Amino acid sequence: MSKLFSPLTIKKLNLKNRIVMSPMCQYSSKDGFTSDWHLVHYGTRAAGGTGLIIQEATAVAPEGRITPGDLGIWSDEHTPGLKKIVSFINQQGAVPAIQLAHAGRKASCDLPWKGGKQLDFNDGGWQTIAPSDIPFTANDRSPVSLDADGIQNVISSFKNAARRSLDAGYKIIEIHSAHGYLLQEFLSPLSNQRNDEYGGSFENRTLLLKQIIDAIKSVWPDENPLFVRISATDWAEGGWTIEDSIKLGYLLKERGIDLIDCSSGGNIFDAKIPFGPDYQVPFSEAVRKTGIMTGAVGMITSASQAETILQENKADLILFGRELLRNPYFALQAASKLEDEIIWPTQYLRSK
Repeated sequence: MSKLFSPLTIKKLNLKNRIVMSPMCQYSSKDGFTSDWHLVHYGTRAAGGTGLIIQEATAVAPEGRITPGDLGIWSDEHTPGLKKIVSFINQQGAVPAIQLAHAGRKASCDLPWKGGKQLDFNDGGWQTIAPSDIPFTANDRSPVSLDADGIQNVISSFKNAARRSLDAGYKIIEIHSAHGYLLQEFLSPLSNQRNDEYGGSFENRTLLLKQIIDAIKSVWPDENPLFVRISATDWAEGGWTIEDSIKLGYLLKERGIDLIDCSSGGNIFDAKIPFGPDYQVPFSEAVRKTGIMTGAVGMITSASQAETILQENKADLILFGRELLRNPYFALQAASKLEDEIIWPTQYLRSK
């Protein structure tokens, strides 16, 4: 059996293979609620053999949405629709996970296919928040720098979202601390220029993430895994670095995090990112050496490519993004290419 199709146990949770659907926003929600699109979108990938489905960035507060089309989990009213998705994913033998997110200064934007620019207040936009009043782009309005009460509200929002995630039936929570959204904004010295206990030193800039982890763990069962997605580097001078990420790896392992999902970039508008196959795999490999499990993501498009990463011990899981958008049945086809057996939906056996 290939390593890609070998099972992985995290705590008491068993994944049938190492193929993960990376969280990718669909911008197809109204007021945070699920739609038929979400059910079919996630359900198809689960039926297609993917072992772990991580739901797109799901906002813990209305002002934490990237766009008005983002999914939300800031209200108990969101739970029934989420339960329907979770139930179908479970029926296909996949594991349902949710990424909890707050967009920070990158919130209040139009849908990508409408240009994605920040929305004016008179066009449905809202006030953004951040560690410091530094806008993401020169054309964005300045975010409000969070005060002590605002920080406590963010922590409470993540805690309440974790409780609702448990009620909805998700088995894994991934905390979104990447791509220039609120938690990464606190981590990076380029976006965090505070002079209180949340700014300055590495210890201070990681404080909010640590407090959110502790708040989530107070309502999230010990047997249920917790992941964190990070941007392993800002790709910008004076910003967050891979050395910081390695240091964070030790910290998160001690804090009870089970896996770090290693992405990069997103916090600096004009950062020069060297996109290419496997370009983020070295980050996964480096962080994994701290003793924590990691996921590799970014321009991984084939079964052989994923298998090599796993065989070389550069990651424990492989997250597929655009490839799973192009091909929801990637896992079924990848098993054939690696000469592995995988359970097909009985409704599709005639095509095997």
